[in-house]
Amino acid sequence: MATSGAAAIRGPLPLPVAAISGRRGTASAASCPVSARPWRGNAARAGLRVEASMADPVEERLPASPASVAPSEPQPQVRTSTWNWKGYNIRYQHAGTSGPALVLIHGFGANSDHWRKNIPALAMANRVYAIDLIGYGYSDKPNPRELGESFYTFETWGEQLNTFCAEVVKSEAFFICNSIGGLVGLQAAVMEPQKCKGIFLLNVSLRMLHINKQPWFGKPFIKSFQNLLRNTVIGKLFFSAVATPESVKNILCQCYHDTSAVTDELVQFILQPGLDPGAVDVFLEFICYSGGPLPEELLPRVKCPVLVAWGEKDPWEPLELGRAYASFDAVEDFVVLPNVGHCPQVL
Repeated sequence: MATSGAAAIRGPLPLPVAAISGRRGTASAASCPVSARPWRGNAARAGLRVEASMADPVEERLPASPASVAPSEPQPQVRTSTWNWKGYNIRYQHAGTSGPALVLIHGFGANSDHWRKNIPALAMANRVYAIDLIGYGYSDKPNPRELGESFYTFETWGEQLNTFCAEVVKSEAFFICNSIGGLVGLQAAVMEPQKCKGIFLLNVSLRMLHINKQPWFGKPFIKSFQNLLRNTVIGKLFFSAVATPESVKNILCQCYHDTSAVTDELVQFILQPGLDPGAVDVFLEFICYSGGPLPEELLPRVKCPVLVAWGEKDPWEPLELGRAYASFDAVEDFVVLPNVGHCPQVL
């Protein structure tokens, strides 16, 4: 059964934690049919099967495929709610009332609307939650300068995600993550392993500007440029140039191989919350964040199984570098998504 990048997220593949047949590290979404086999590895998971059961959410079952639900059945209604975390308002969207819990985690500059095409389909057989990380979307954006250093970090977002699972989801969950959301999911799973049943990474950020990946001769220049953006008016001017419909559309057309996916609706979903008060400070804080964990540092510490999928046309996170993640013990399969860019879920 051939699949596209979009199919891998919305169906018929029973992702995020279906086993994909084929050799690990060489599988392609176009050539590897879905298998009902369990994930390899942990003997406690040896009996897992992909099924569209409405089982208790804590029961050890895999998320079900939307394709296993009768096509005539209407898709669940997606609702928007607000959750208070540490005194901050956090926006999230949710749908579905039974089945395993899936938590969808967006990437840099995005929000839960990035999953708008996926939530209804996945909610046919699962409980689905998509969260706006603090600082993004329609969640609060506290000023990092007023909070001191090291607020907008993967440790902060990992704590937010784990608390969200405890207070809102109220069960273990599978994490479906795109780009820097992958670091958030991995960090959360390392911090509280009991919260996460499995992780599906979509084009996880390689963090090429991380301090450990910068060439020695470039470090002073990168640091100076980051300080210039963060501490002078140049940063706000740069943000003003980026935060326009034309600039957002151009950026999205760069990272999506299929530019037909870059609609005016998508541009507004990305741009509108980025115009909220405080968004510029969060933006500048993150692009100056060169510390924190790398995927290759977190993967050896993760206790749950991980699937990795990669759009082969990603211009920001090259596929050939991403392939290295297939070698980690926690990674059950590495799937190449043909003719897909950095954000497969929006197609």
